[in-house]
Amino acid sequence: MVERESDKTQSYSKVWNLPNLLTYGRIVAVPVVAGLLLWGGNGARWTALAIYVIAAITDFLDGYLARRWQQQSSLGRMLDPIADKVLVAVVLLVLCADDILRGGHIWAAMIILSREVLVSGLREYLGELQVSVPVTRIAKWKTTVQLVSIGFLIAGPAGDTILPYTTQMGIALLWIAAGLTLYTGYDYFRAGLRHVVD
Repeated sequence: MVERESDKTQSYSKVWNLPNLLTYGRIVAVPVVAGLLLWGGNGARWTALAIYVIAAITDFLDGYLARRWQQQSSLGRMLDPIADKVLVAVVLLVLCADDILRGGHIWAAMIILSREVLVSGLREYLGELQVSVPVTRIAKWKTTVQLVSIGFLIAGPAGDTILPYTTQMGIALLWIAAGLTLYTGYDYFRAGLRHVVD
């Protein structure tokens, strides 16, 4: 009986530890940010940006805390990349619908989204082979530039009234992120295909 209670406590702590709670919060933030952007207006944009910035910070914080406090779990390892990709994908789609991203600039969003889907599929396949693909330093830079660019684009017209060319800076950074996305995507596939061929 005591052992069962101990197992329940350990399972509870793995599910509801702080790093996982931060990941859950990031997932919950996605529809809130999307809803505020679709609602429109400068006030809604600033609120969406504030929530997005907090969510982006938790992206770096949850993994750090999990390692620091030795609270890593299978659930956290599964949900963390999902939360990141859902946040980026949904916001990019809303920015396209909101006409912040239009014309040829939609291609930058398409490149980023396509890479995320393809790399996720590759990781899943390699996971079945018990092969891990480490995150490179350039991939971390890509994520940082991507998150910053989306922040500028969320501010969009509201940001332009305070800092001229906010939207244009966001678009330029998004294209840089797209370029890094192509490079890191190629890097992952080159490493992954070696295992597939073997």
